[in-house]
Amino acid sequence: MNKIFGNLKGDLFGGLTAGIVALPLALAFGIQAFGGIDSPDSASIGALAGLVGATMLGMFAAIFGGTPSQISGPTGPMTVVTAALVSSAWAASSGSLSTVLISMTMAAILCGLFQVLFGIIKLGKYVRYIPYPVLSGFMSGIGVIIILQQIYPLVGLKGSGSMIQLLAGFPSAVAGGISLTALLLGIGTILIVTLFPLLTKKVPATLVALIVMTVVSLLCKLDPRLTIGNIPSGLPKPFFLNDSVTLAGLDWILIVKAAVIPGLTLAGLGSIDTLLTSVVADNITKTKHNSNRELIGQGIGNAVAGLFCGLPGAGATMRTVVNVRSGGRTPLSGVVHALLLLAVMLGLGSLVKYVPLSVLAGILITVGWGIIDFKGFKDLLKIPRADAVVLIVVFLVTVFVDLLTAVGIGMVIACVLFMKRASDLVEGGYSSQEMTNFDKESPWNDEGGMPDTAKHSIYIQRLNGPIFFGTINKFKQVMTDVPMDAKIVIIRMRLVSFMDQSGLYAMENAIKEIQSRGATVLMTIIQPQPMYMLRRMNVIPAIVPEDHTFKTFEDCTEYLRKITSPQE
Repeated sequence: MNKIFGNLKGDLFGGLTAGIVALPLALAFGIQAFGGIDSPDSASIGALAGLVGATMLGMFAAIFGGTPSQISGPTGPMTVVTAALVSSAWAASSGSLSTVLISMTMAAILCGLFQVLFGIIKLGKYVRYIPYPVLSGFMSGIGVIIILQQIYPLVGLKGSGSMIQLLAGFPSAVAGGISLTALLLGIGTILIVTLFPLLTKKVPATLVALIVMTVVSLLCKLDPRLTIGNIPSGLPKPFFLNDSVTLAGLDWILIVKAAVIPGLTLAGLGSIDTLLTSVVADNITKTKHNSNRELIGQGIGNAVAGLFCGLPGAGATMRTVVNVRSGGRTPLSGVVHALLLLAVMLGLGSLVKYVPLSVLAGILITVGWGIIDFKGFKDLLKIPRADAVVLIVVFLVTVFVDLLTAVGIGMVIACVLFMKRASDLVEGGYSSQEMTNFDKESPWNDEGGMPDTAKHSIYIQRLNGPIFFGTINKFKQVMTDVPMDAKIVIIRMRLVSFMDQSGLYAMENAIKEIQSRGATVLMTIIQPQPMYMLRRMNVIPAIVPEDHTFKTFEDCTEYLRKITSPQE
């Protein structure tokens, strides 16, 4: 009991703040998911689905999950998959809303069951083997999809279909007339979300934009058809008691079969999204999450959300960071966040109905923009060509084909290219034993003649093997051994034969972390390929000066004697 309520004030404030941030996003993601169906009630049904999903998933994932401070709910990647499922179910059923809701329900329930299975068979640890270029291209593609899907509601129009259909049909749709008021409201939303944090970060910018632009729309007398509309209030009902669902005459076998692949896609995507957010939470709170338990908690949450016709989701990075920064540390903060959203459903639906769709589109455009990995694209000409190819292919397939295919193709290409590069290194004279682990204990033969390491707070970090997407987790773990009070840290690179983009970014972050403590980083015997990467990305000399790199350890020892001799 003390463990649950030991941080009561922080958890209450963190949960309330995260709930406030989650409200506009839950509405926006829900409406995006149902944006591809031609129904006058699509916005209100979508908004309710988003709120239900955020409430149910947020509640049960917090209670049963393995990341105490994590906030879960609908996210951009999960909504993109759900939107494709909703659109296809609408088209296949010739406009049956019942079929759409049942299809989404089955996919969410299957997603939850798959995630529980992933947790039981302990698949959580394998997420770290996804290469950085695959994640970069994948997330950037999702960001672009979110932005493109919001272009229509931003100007007061309704659009559906694939990305190619949306882009090709936009000129003719615009020719039929747009709502200038909706466009200005959307642009105003984007400006507020972007600029308001420059004034203060204590109040969520998305909430400010939602309230301000909704009030402006009321003053401008915006067409009610361009707003969310009425949202049913009251406790959520299971799908079999939902007034919008008619169970009679449905082909259940066909619906379940059609939901298996989307359910598996959602499960895989949600697991990746969640565990990456768990790592972010760990880095801030200096704790360690239980990845397999987190998958089980997410699975239970998504299954319950689906049961109540809610949108499936995952651990949400921005909401989790807001929660942690506001003091949230235990599952109680996630429960408080969910209870706030439940209160909205119970009593504030009459106010939410006035929110313009273009305002939510503006919020989602900023979300999509934030998902795009601009760092990865900026470094395209600097990283190895193989990594660049993987990133671009995954990005294009994500945008123009589908998400599951993109990840599959990206992983296959990345693995083939890595095996080719690894075999080249072995042929070049590196033994497999040297490439299998990091060594951080045994002194090496050339380390004689060092100044008194204890007296001068010198720490030697010895690395053994390539630093790539499959080993960066171990690398990060090894680098945490560097003492906080070390004044000089020597990173020995003699046995690091290869470094890919994932490894490079991990090395860059590790060096910056050490330097942030006031320590000096020295690097010795950097092999040709890692040196090329470090120079190409300007880690050397921008972060580690040239005179802090040494061709031999003896040169490094001589340098240390010069800078420590006055103190001896």
